[in-house]
Amino acid sequence: MSDTQIDDAPKGDARRKAEKESETREFMVFLTKLAIFVFILRSFIMAPFSIPSESMLPRLLVGDYLLVAKWPYGYSRYSLPFSLPLIPGRVFAAQPERGDVAVFKAPPNNDVDYIKRVIGLPGDMIQMRQGQLFINDKPVPKVRVADMVVAESPNTICFDQKFERTGKDGALECHYPRYRETLPNGRSYYVLDLMDGSADSTEIYTVPEGHVFMMGDNRDNSMDSRFPAQEGAGIGIVPQENLVGRAVLSVFSTDGSASWLLPWTWFTAARWDRMGETF
Repeated sequence: MSDTQIDDAPKGDARRKAEKESETREFMVFLTKLAIFVFILRSFIMAPFSIPSESMLPRLLVGDYLLVAKWPYGYSRYSLPFSLPLIPGRVFAAQPERGDVAVFKAPPNNDVDYIKRVIGLPGDMIQMRQGQLFINDKPVPKVRVADMVVAESPNTICFDQKFERTGKDGALECHYPRYRETLPNGRSYYVLDLMDGSADSTEIYTVPEGHVFMMGDNRDNSMDSRFPAQEGAGIGIVPQENLVGRAVLSVFSTDGSASWLLPWTWFTAARWDRMGETF
């Protein structure tokens, strides 16, 4: 009996070792499959993006989180994580529509994600005249509507003190002059016009083939195609190859007041009314 026990011990250890190695292999296979799935999902179907600036007010606030569809404009290296050079040029290419809110890699370095609205397509002539947008020498209708009102928070500081008001609850609010623009294709959206800015009157820009003219809805606080491509500043007229995807859904928004150590603030900081908005 004792001899049998001595022989069985190594066999049991070997069996447990083999089972552990098998579990490890299965886990690694699972992680590999998961990584491939996430890579395919983010590269070719849908990817999340967050909003770090106020250049797209009033539509987008700092702290908004979006889902961006990757298929509408086709695919290029910029569709892939880290812009991996695995796709030559652009495949399944499709031209954006005026009014689309699109994510793209910003010139000149093509390494930072920007989000702006498509204003001009190839062949279009774009100009600003005293704050009025002109496309192909025709004014885009611009109608004054009710002010945009947004509460001040860690994610929202008023552009200038002259826009600050005290709300009914005693909290500070930003009241911004808001307008509705309607593009030639019928697409309407809101823009802000905060002051007489340097880009309210521009030269005429002719959009080359294979490019798009991008502008922020916050016209006096957006470094966009009205400015030459320069790192950390303007982006010039954007090659369509740089397009990453089209914004389709707002999935979350926070005013920035939450603390990771105080779980209840995760709920009080959320802007619930902004979740589920489409584009």
